[in-house]
Amino acid sequence: MRPSLKIKIAPSLLSGDFAYLARDCERMVDYGADYLHMDVMDGHFVPNLTIGAPVIKSLRPHTKGFLDCHLMVSSPEKWIDDFAKAGADQVGFHIEATNDAGSIIDKIHKLNMRACITLKPKTPVDDILPFLSKVDQVLVMTVEPGFGGQKFMPEMLEKVRTIRKQFPELDIQVDGGIGPTEARLASSAGANVFVAGSAIFNTPDPKKAIEEIRRMGTEGFMTDC
Repeated sequence: MRPSLKIKIAPSLLSGDFAYLARDCERMVDYGADYLHMDVMDGHFVPNLTIGAPVIKSLRPHTKGFLDCHLMVSSPEKWIDDFAKAGADQVGFHIEATNDAGSIIDKIHKLNMRACITLKPKTPVDDILPFLSKVDQVLVMTVEPGFGGQKFMPEMLEKVRTIRKQFPELDIQVDGGIGPTEARLASSAGANVFVAGSAIFNTPDPKKAIEEIRRMGTEGFMTDC
């Protein structure tokens, strides 16, 4: 039996309309989203360039949603203060972008945010295991970070299984190519937090899409690894 963790759905606003982000944030909350996943890309750590702390600050007064900020940036320690001041609820950073993950986690917690550590597909899971007792969530990328619309990499689920066996009460998030079928596979491996962009925004009924991802995730999560 799984630990009593909640299934959480995190629509990726990277697939939303950047001209109407506040509207799309509130739509997702109204449709039942647990997180609002904000993809922060610097054009250096990843080849794309998206939003930063000023956008989060602008959104904060217009949404009651949980702002889950995924920092795909070099030197993430430089930006933690800015995201805290902007109103982020959770900050995720990449293990590949720092040599001092422990200090970043401590700083995020000191600023009263949840901390998430993230790894790319080619990064061994062993690289993050020493830090998982300190974080609130781990994000296993199921595509290469940087662009939406990529194909889900099922081989990444072995990392999820490894983490879940060692940390039965930790939130494990997956991000990349997630739809209902992938949510079922990932939840069977132990994931309980699902980032989905195209599978929600590029459908005629985003509310139904969120409900279906949650249903499939819940179904898979009740099985054994």
